[in-house]
Amino acid sequence: MLLSVENLKSINAAGVSIPSAENLILPERVLQFGTGVLLRGLPDFYIDEANKKGVFNGRVVVVKSTDTGSTDAFDQQDNLYTILTRGFENGIKFETNSINASISRVLTAQSQWETILTCAENPLLQIILSNTTEVGISLTLESIENNPPVSFPGKLLAFLYKRYQYFQGTADAGMVIVPTELISNNGTLLKSIVIQLAQYNKLDNAFIAWLNDSNDFCNSLVDRIVPGMLAATEKAAAEKELGYIDNLMIMSEPYSLWAIETSKARSKSILSFSQVNEGVQLANDIQKFKEIKLRLLNATHTFCCGVAILEGFRTVREAMDANYFRNYVTHLMLQEIKPLLVGSLISEQDATAFANNVIDRFRNPFIEHKWINISAQFSLKMAMRNLPLIKKHYASNSQEPTLMLVGFAAYILFMQSVKTSEGFYERSIGANTYAITDEKAALLHQYWQLPIISASIAAILSDTSIWGEDLLQLPRFYADLVKMVANLKNNNIEQILGTLRP
Repeated sequence: MLLSVENLKSINAAGVSIPSAENLILPERVLQFGTGVLLRGLPDFYIDEANKKGVFNGRVVVVKSTDTGSTDAFDQQDNLYTILTRGFENGIKFETNSINASISRVLTAQSQWETILTCAENPLLQIILSNTTEVGISLTLESIENNPPVSFPGKLLAFLYKRYQYFQGTADAGMVIVPTELISNNGTLLKSIVIQLAQYNKLDNAFIAWLNDSNDFCNSLVDRIVPGMLAATEKAAAEKELGYIDNLMIMSEPYSLWAIETSKARSKSILSFSQVNEGVQLANDIQKFKEIKLRLLNATHTFCCGVAILEGFRTVREAMDANYFRNYVTHLMLQEIKPLLVGSLISEQDATAFANNVIDRFRNPFIEHKWINISAQFSLKMAMRNLPLIKKHYASNSQEPTLMLVGFAAYILFMQSVKTSEGFYERSIGANTYAITDEKAALLHQYWQLPIISASIAAILSDTSIWGEDLLQLPRFYADLVKMVANLKNNNIEQILGTLRP
């Protein structure tokens, strides 16, 4: 039995959230550029949840912009799909199944562009969402008369111009536009590109003023792991449990965050799905959400990556199953990183809650997050995410940041590579050989050829092309790091981490 509207009445598996008949006929209120799993597992998840609680009461028209793949699975399943939520929440294993009915139609830009433009005439449709990858929010100088325009900003501008014309430039016709691409200040960037493109197309000044004043381009931050389609064996097991076939089924972790930056009362009213899930945060400024994610999630990943690989752990979950490693991660966040974040912007309660969520997320047994993938562009990540924390600690604390030093020293040791005959760089640890995917790999390989370790470390730290500054000028850091590298080279990491617990 295939998941479809007709077959909903035949689904009787326990613990499955099924949409009501009313949910299936709600009006279209959202235009979404992208069919990907992040959009279906986060914004569309929130919208469906709100609909089931009688709050938002609107569905999503999805625009498929790429030529690859088809919309057959959506058509065959009446746009229904199942979200399996799997992981830990508050230290307890968490599993739910929900049939999502938020999508009304999936339209293909290449063949249905005129139909998509007709959606601009719908007065109830007031929200535009996107996830077109980071490359999608870029300027392509093109005519919006193209059928369709090539770029996402071109398509968006054409849609907004059609809406402006149809509603004769009324302020109430303005849209709330929320890009979810992983770019800092994504809404601000998208707005600037759309205005540049409007000027290139010689659209009138009144329209550009309407674009600027009546439409709310919101910066946003999304945070949820949605791995996507299940492996064949996992999909078969889930379908057996649920009693139906679902070729659009996705899995996500329990944790979710969608921080949307807006100061407009009208926008907050339109984004009413935020009322039913605390994971949706509407704020005048989302900087605190960016900072707390960057430092407690991303920086923790980066500090722990080298340590985990040196220890032979393949995945994050595998490492977190070891008590000594989980203790290291916990104390790193709570004892060394959190005190550097707490202030006027971030409360201790916010930081502690997020750190505890990170522990749950790292422990998730349903997600295969490989450390070697996390190590990609290791040097850049260490410079952007972690170095500011190290500098702040040394500036404000007389004690060495021991747990951060462990992570930085492990990074230094991981980058002690061998150059292959093909010109690539590899690191062998025990029986495992790892490909180093780092644009600074050649530099660090060169510095590791120096005759003594302390000289190699000094050369690495002083290279301003890696760090943007000479880290030998950071008081005490070099001496502390030399000692920690020697400690990791000469001693068992598990024993070292055991002695470092506060």
